[in-house]
Amino acid sequence: MDHYIAMNRFKITIGRESDFENIWKNRNTYLNDVPGFKKFNLLKGPTKEDYTLYCSHSTWNTKSDFEKWRNSDSFKKAHSGGGQHKGIYLGHPEFEGFEVIL
Repeated sequence: MDHYIAMNRFKITIGRESDFENIWKNRNTYLNDVPGFKKFNLLKGPTKEDYTLYCSHSTWNTKSDFEKWRNSDSFKKAHSGGGQHKGIYLGHPEFEGFEVIL
């Protein structure tokens, strides 16, 4: 099975969850026409004492397809303006990549 899952974990400041969700709802990801892209989900996890956990989850045909997108102009456009949202994030996102076995 040749799939690759790319995930970023975000720790979001308590009370800023709707701001974070709106950033994702209103952004253009430029993913729909990217070769190898299959699916995207934004996941909301548990709320801890000082943050709420979120995860972006995208599925790709191959790791190579994901890496090509990550080095593309579409990726740069989709991620421009990230520094405008100070106070929402507790630290940088934590990337995790997984090759699907089953």
